[in-house]
Amino acid sequence: MAPGLWQSAHYTKLPVMKALQALVFIGVLVMPVQAQETGGELAKIKEQELEEVRNRISALKQSMDKSAAARDRLTGELQEAEVEIAAKRARLKDLERERDYATKRKEELDAQLARREAELDDEAAELAEQVRAAYMSGSQERIKLLLNQRDPATLGRLMAYYGYLNDYRSANIESVTAAIRELAALRSEVAAEEARIAELARERYEELTRLNEAQERRQQLLSGLRQRLADEGREVERLAAQEKDLSRLIAELTTILSDYPINSEDPFREHKGRLTWPVAGTLLHDFGQPRASSQLKWNGVVLAAPRGREVRSVYHGRVVFADWLAGLGLLVIVDHGESYMTLYGYNETILKNAGDWVAPGDVIATVGDSGGQSQASLYFELRRGTQHLDPRDWVTRRPGE
Repeated sequence: MAPGLWQSAHYTKLPVMKALQALVFIGVLVMPVQAQETGGELAKIKEQELEEVRNRISALKQSMDKSAAARDRLTGELQEAEVEIAAKRARLKDLERERDYATKRKEELDAQLARREAELDDEAAELAEQVRAAYMSGSQERIKLLLNQRDPATLGRLMAYYGYLNDYRSANIESVTAAIRELAALRSEVAAEEARIAELARERYEELTRLNEAQERRQQLLSGLRQRLADEGREVERLAAQEKDLSRLIAELTTILSDYPINSEDPFREHKGRLTWPVAGTLLHDFGQPRASSQLKWNGVVLAAPRGREVRSVYHGRVVFADWLAGLGLLVIVDHGESYMTLYGYNETILKNAGDWVAPGDVIATVGDSGGQSQASLYFELRRGTQHLDPRDWVTRRPGE
């Protein structure tokens, strides 16, 4: 097994055009300060430049989609199916988070309700004792005090004590009444949380049903695609076309984003051999190994990992692409400056948008099997411009070290 790789027990739906349009806001992150310093005119000029970038990126992606569709109609349908699945998985995660929060909230309310019921029992018992004592002493307490006492000083003290006792009784009665109202409100909250949990469970069941249907459709598309490729013997041709698409994408992005360079006091190149793997997993395919035939080789590594495991950025940078690409599925590309880029493919969901800044260890995606893969894994590639770099020379640390 290659150094740095080991055995471990181990999308948000982003519409194609939306993802690309988001990319043009890369430069906007520094615009507010600039606009304040130089006024609205500079902001207007920047906006015009960004509009041009937006149009170029949009045209680039449309062109690539048309080219892929012309080569293979099933690939376009696979993209739609996998983007839909990613959106449904993201929705399921949201529902599960909401359900967990609602369940925790209900447990807190149940505990609070139990405490208040115990307190109410104590207050009610104390009040009942006071009422019993008042009943046993008769209903003419003030008159008895007046008739039985001859010493005015003693009488005054007793009348004061009697007033305090009545005030205490009144406060106790008000406390019990307030506690009863609070209990009623708590019971209403508990019932509302129970209803919310039931509704979330229903939504989750429906979303799971739709997800299963989308997965079945994806499986049918994959079967048809693989059968056709096997019949026509076009696997190598397809892989070569996908590699060409990726190279074109990176080249065009590099050109388009040249006006928005990443400047860092701690360059990426100085961290060679000290980076951390984006996910813990088992090596399936190594850099430089043949793929499909001796004509093509792996330009990165493929790590098998459980579906849904977090994928983390290996270093500081800016997300320049977060979308679906034939062959790599849901793909995230991070620009680290000086033409260094890292690619993270086959994802189940994408958790960052184009234009987002990331730091080492930031979660950018989750492991999946998009791009037509047969098992959950992560494709990880490292480039400097058009040059493919062996990730093992740069990434040596296990996650958590």
